[in-house]
Amino acid sequence: MSRHRIRPAQAALVAAALAAAVPAQATKVQATTVYVSNEKGNSVSVIDVETLKVTATWPVGRRPRGITVGKDGSLLYVCASDDDRIDVLDTKTGKIVRSLRSGPDPEQFIAHPSGNPLYVANEDDSQVTVLDIEKNKVVAEVPVGVEPEGMGLSPDGSILVNTSETTNMAHFIDTKTFQVIDNVLVDARPRFAEFSQDGQWLWVSAEVGGTVSVIDVGTRKVVKKITFKIPGVTDEQIQPVGVRLTRDGTKAFIALGPANRVAVVDAKTYEVQKYLPVGQRVWQLAFTPDQKLLFSTNGTSNDVSVIDVEALRVTKSIPVGLLPWGVAVSPQ
Repeated sequence: MSRHRIRPAQAALVAAALAAAVPAQATKVQATTVYVSNEKGNSVSVIDVETLKVTATWPVGRRPRGITVGKDGSLLYVCASDDDRIDVLDTKTGKIVRSLRSGPDPEQFIAHPSGNPLYVANEDDSQVTVLDIEKNKVVAEVPVGVEPEGMGLSPDGSILVNTSETTNMAHFIDTKTFQVIDNVLVDARPRFAEFSQDGQWLWVSAEVGGTVSVIDVGTRKVVKKITFKIPGVTDEQIQPVGVRLTRDGTKAFIALGPANRVAVVDAKTYEVQKYLPVGQRVWQLAFTPDQKLLFSTNGTSNDVSVIDVEALRVTKSIPVGLLPWGVAVSPQ
C-alpha cells in the first residue's frame, strides 16, 4: 500500500494553522466577576456578570465593608472591620490566604495605581494607615479628622483624599510625604470621595447634608454643591453615599441611601438627569470594566441592582447576603 506523502509546503500550512489555533484558546478572556461584601453576613457574594447570578458565597472576617480586587484579579481584599484586619482571598478558590495589618476598625480603602501600597481609613482611630501589602508592613499612619471613611486617589497616585464623617472635611494627603496638605470643609457626614479620570475634579458625598460637593483639585475649592429632589421622598431620606464617574467625564452616578434611588447627574452641567429606583438603602456602586453595567449594593433589601448604563435603567435585582455594603469588580 502506498503512503500519502505531505510535501514541505503542506506541512508548513498545517503547522501555521495549529499555531494560530493554540493562542486563540490560551487567550480566552475569563468572565467578569462582581464581589459583594455582606456586612452582617460576614461573607462575600460572588456574581458572574454573564449570567448575573451568585455563583459562590465565601466566609470572611466580622463586619466586612470595604472591598477591592488586586491589580491582576487574582486576589481580593476585604476590610474585616470588627476583627481589625484585612482578609486576602484567592479569587480562584475563595479561601483566605493571609490577613494584613490594617489598624483599628478599617472601613474603606483604596490601592495605589501600581497595586501597592494600600491606603486604609481607620474609623475608630482618626487616622489613615498606609500599608505595604507585599511585606504586610505599616509604612505610615496619617492623623486625620474624626471617623475617617471615604478614600479617593488621584489617577496618577500623587494625591490621596480621606473624608472624615464627624469633622466634615475632605483631607488632601501627599502620597510621597504622607502629610496632610489641605482640608476642605464639606457638608455633614461625608462618606465617599471620587476623582474624575483627568484628576481635575473631586466629588464628595455628604450623607446627612444631602449634597455632593464638587471640588476643584487645583485650587481645592468647592465649585458646586449638587442637591436632590425626589417627588414623594423626604429630604431626610436623601442621603448620598457612593459616587462613580464615567471615564469620559460625562455622567456621575450617586447612591442616595434610604431614598432607594441612584441619581444620574450630568458631570458637566451638574444637573440631575434621572433617578433610577433600586433596592432599599443603596450604599455603594461599581462599574464593569467596559462601563456598560453598574452594580449597586442595597443594604436593607439584601440585594444588588444591575443598571444598564447606556439605557439608564435597572435591568435586574440579584439576591445576595445579609446587609450588602461594598462592591468590587474584577479587572478582566
